[in-house]
Amino acid sequence: MTGADGRRPIVVGVDPDPEKRLALSWAADEAQRRRLPLRLVHAQGTPTGGYRSGEVRPSWEEWNRELHGLGDRVLRDAVSFVETRQPTVELSTLLAEGEPAWILHEETRNASLVVVGSWHLSRRRTLFSAPSVALPLAAHAACPVVVVPEPEHVTQQPAYFVVGVDGSEHSAEAVNLAMEEAALRGANLRALYVWHPPLLGLLDEHAALGECRRVLAETVAGRTEAHPDVELHHEVVRGHPVDVLTQASEHALGLVVGSRGRGGFSGMVLGSVSQGVLHHARCPVITVPA
Repeated sequence: MTGADGRRPIVVGVDPDPEKRLALSWAADEAQRRRLPLRLVHAQGTPTGGYRSGEVRPSWEEWNRELHGLGDRVLRDAVSFVETRQPTVELSTLLAEGEPAWILHEETRNASLVVVGSWHLSRRRTLFSAPSVALPLAAHAACPVVVVPEPEHVTQQPAYFVVGVDGSEHSAEAVNLAMEEAALRGANLRALYVWHPPLLGLLDEHAALGECRRVLAETVAGRTEAHPDVELHHEVVRGHPVDVLTQASEHALGLVVGSRGRGGFSGMVLGSVSQGVLHHARCPVITVPA
């Protein structure tokens, strides 16, 4: 819900597991940096492992009442956590019934950002909380979506953000947001155009790379004027976009990509590169709709 002063809040999905607080931490810190209110949302669908306890009885009415009580407790604990971490952030809460992805999608209509958590089980397999939230939310959101992985990754100094560029409207918006994020943190920005050679080869690779450099230069042109303190590095890299962006963002503060770029099919709800980095990146990933 947009505040009386017209500010759109940052919305964060609150996990029932008190050990999973990285998304909540990221959202609280971002709200403080942007001087925006923070809205804590907890959705009650089918009970998850974080809910189950001996208190939940078979009776539907009692079961529903217990779920509401547990949901209230989850939000109270989250509020206490944020008040300790960022005591000046304005807070509101929502306890909603329904699937988390749908509830959070509705929240994107009036939010500046929506933040959710994710955690990696291994290098081969990734779990987005069951039921899955991150992928459908990023595919259909009306505002940028931030997916914060568990566990916390290690960043490098000087701090930097990475943004993927392909010349599409989505990637231009991604560069704008990446510049803002870097400026808020006093960080550098790496803008990457990843050229993936066609399977059948190309007669004039030099010309193709030159075109990539032209598109990249045009996309980032003039964007440092609004944030002159951000040190911008841009380069064209040869390889698969998911592999290159994942590797480049390994020690980054975050990776910003458009939700769908060039070459996407109209039937695809989320671009293949966006899906790929959501599965493999070890840092927070921000997907930006056009």
